[in-house]
Amino acid sequence: MRRRLLYLLPKRLLDISVSLAALVILSPVFLIVALLIKMHKGTSHVFYAQVRVGQYNRDFKIYKFQTMVDGADEMLKADQALYEKFVANGYKLPTKEDPRITKIGAFLRKTSLDELPQFWNTLIGNMSIIGPRPVVRRELVEYGSQERIDQLLSVKPGVFGLWQASGRSNIGYPERAEIELSYVQQANLGLDFKIMFQTIIAIFKGDGAF
Repeated sequence: MRRRLLYLLPKRLLDISVSLAALVILSPVFLIVALLIKMHKGTSHVFYAQVRVGQYNRDFKIYKFQTMVDGADEMLKADQALYEKFVANGYKLPTKEDPRITKIGAFLRKTSLDELPQFWNTLIGNMSIIGPRPVVRRELVEYGSQERIDQLLSVKPGVFGLWQASGRSNIGYPERAEIELSYVQQANLGLDFKIMFQTIIAIFKGDGAF
């Protein structure tokens, strides 16, 4: 218990300090991105909120910059072939093959700028800077047994994670599940800093970003 507290307390302090600094320092970027999104036809919202599964199996709303046209979820569900490809591809679609994504949205995804609002999720405590990437509830089946699902949900999901550092969307299930669970099993501050550094490099290189 003492060892766990010695990890979780500084981790939470790091989450607060990094996310607060990011929100302040990057506020001009937030403003520019918001203006670019509002200038684009087809979308009426700057931010996109989606329910994801968080720590202890609690639902929360994850925030991103809007990268899709209005009614994107309905568009996906209405196209059976597209939806099947979406599921088979690890609940993602390559940007060039996704008719829902706007031009500015493609840029935001390629540069990972669409993820910036998640620093707010981190500040308020339903995400961490480092952790498994948050999933929608239907993805939990990819983790197999209830024991493995409980293990995944024993920690806060992260803005950055080992899966991202390992290649992001280039790596699908079931390998992604193994990578995420391996983080949960060995999480420590040293590993967190290593993942943060590796993910930043992956973002700049554009590895697996879509």
